[in-house]
Amino acid sequence: MKNLTPELLLDTAAGVTTLTIHRVAKKNSFTTAMYAGMAEAIKQVQADAAVRVLVIQGHETIFSAGNDIADFLQNPPTTLDAPVFRFMRAISSFTKPIVAAVCGPAVGIGTTMLFHCDLVYAGDNAAFSMPFVNLGVCPEAASSLLAPQRMGYGRAAEALLLGEPFLAEAALEMGLISRIVPPTEVNALAQRQAQKLAAKPLSSLLATKHLMKQGQADLVAKRMAEEGTLFGRMLAEPAAREAFSAFMEKRKPDFAAL
Repeated sequence: MKNLTPELLLDTAAGVTTLTIHRVAKKNSFTTAMYAGMAEAIKQVQADAAVRVLVIQGHETIFSAGNDIADFLQNPPTTLDAPVFRFMRAISSFTKPIVAAVCGPAVGIGTTMLFHCDLVYAGDNAAFSMPFVNLGVCPEAASSLLAPQRMGYGRAAEALLLGEPFLAEAALEMGLISRIVPPTEVNALAQRQAQKLAAKPLSSLLATKHLMKQGQADLVAKRMAEEGTLFGRMLAEPAAREAFSAFMEKRKPDFAAL
């Protein structure tokens, strides 16, 4: 399986495809091209009968800072066919096991994509955040549905309404991640667990994941579409314009009149 962009490395061995986010100089922030590449990679892995498990990993210092804001503002996701939304639909409907290895900051979609992974291993330096309100927009990737389910309403409210980050220990207690290890060990642990999964019968893996997620698929797809429509509309509104202008100008946003 070939690399689809220079920032996304793909490697397949012994039934496991590993997708490495490889843009450390830009804090592994996602561009439109990277979202398109990830959506295509997941589609290929889904169709490849020789691949049983997908691993998503970053660097031991950074998982992802979320969107590359400059690219995001040049290529805003104004329709549900935008690459970012195609990626969300691909990862949420992927039927094989997904293992994620997370170290350092996981911002925005760096956190929300984890709701769609089956096993998540984190470094003790991991920090998760969903600061959508602070950017004048709304949650995405069905996180407005899945965060309260997984974390409980109170903690989800702190994470989504205040946009406050939470660390690996809190994420473990909430059930967002499966285990905490030193950052230098996270990717290796994810690979070991993926190899264990790949050695099991694929039919059993598919059936078990399907049963665990049964009843959620339609709800997730509906909520993702609702969020995406609202997200696109809110991007054009004054609060988002102020938030992104402040970010680019490296100042604190002023929402007093909004």
